[in-house]
Amino acid sequence: MYTSSHGSAKYASAGFPTTAMNMPPSHILPFHGATSATGWSTGLCHCCDDPASCLITCFCPCVTFGQIAEIVNKGTISCAASGTVYGLLALTGLSCLYSCVYRSRLRGQYDLEEAPFADCLVHFCCETCPLCQEYRELKNRGFDMGIGWQANMDRQGRGITVAPAVGRMAR
Repeated sequence: MYTSSHGSAKYASAGFPTTAMNMPPSHILPFHGATSATGWSTGLCHCCDDPASCLITCFCPCVTFGQIAEIVNKGTISCAASGTVYGLLALTGLSCLYSCVYRSRLRGQYDLEEAPFADCLVHFCCETCPLCQEYRELKNRGFDMGIGWQANMDRQGRGITVAPAVGRMAR
């Protein structure tokens, strides 16, 4: 290490300030797993972090919504039933009102911020982005979204674990 002639900052041999090397970049948000967190594990517009769910949500959002609703409701309403109700409401243009209720429930269960805007406003302005974000959030918290609530609970009861989620970069 050496000191620059431009100030008192110390630099490593590569020329980067050592203070920047010792601290995580400000754009990285730590992922807190299933414990009480205040931030989402991914951003609202990071739909391409999971391209498969992004495509499904763009072409058939009732499938993604059904999967989210089953997990948020802890299996009391099936994926098919929730998806059907969502699809029928989509014909009237009111599906965003139904889906914003589930965003609020999800936030309540995991102590997430109401960000970047109010739940209904986020769902009204761009329905697919918050659905993708909610899907990724549950997936990052260890749920296998394709198997439903009961199979996730059975898997958890048998002691089958999944690899821990790693931190995501916010943009």
